[in-house]
Amino acid sequence: MRDKTQVNSTAPGDGLVRAGAVVFFVGAVATLVTVAPLFLGTSPFPTYMFGLSMLMGVGFLIAGAGVLRSAAAGRRQARAALPSER
Repeated sequence: MRDKTQVNSTAPGDGLVRAGAVVFFVGAVATLVTVAPLFLGTSPFPTYMFGLSMLMGVGFLIAGAGVLRSAAAGRRQARAALPSER
């Protein structure tokens, strides 16, 4: 039986990191689909697929923002735990 004091809490940046991972994964799949015709010798995909490949970078930036937000929240929490020096 689980202890009732354990709560599945999420840090402030966790949602951004998860969203960034999903966006990055979609961009990675689009990149694989875009590059596949080069190896298979078929006709290339439309130009919008190259645009979808850019989602890898966008997802990386979103996840990075989530990590920075989580780090900032951790710093604020650590400062709050310190005794005041006044």
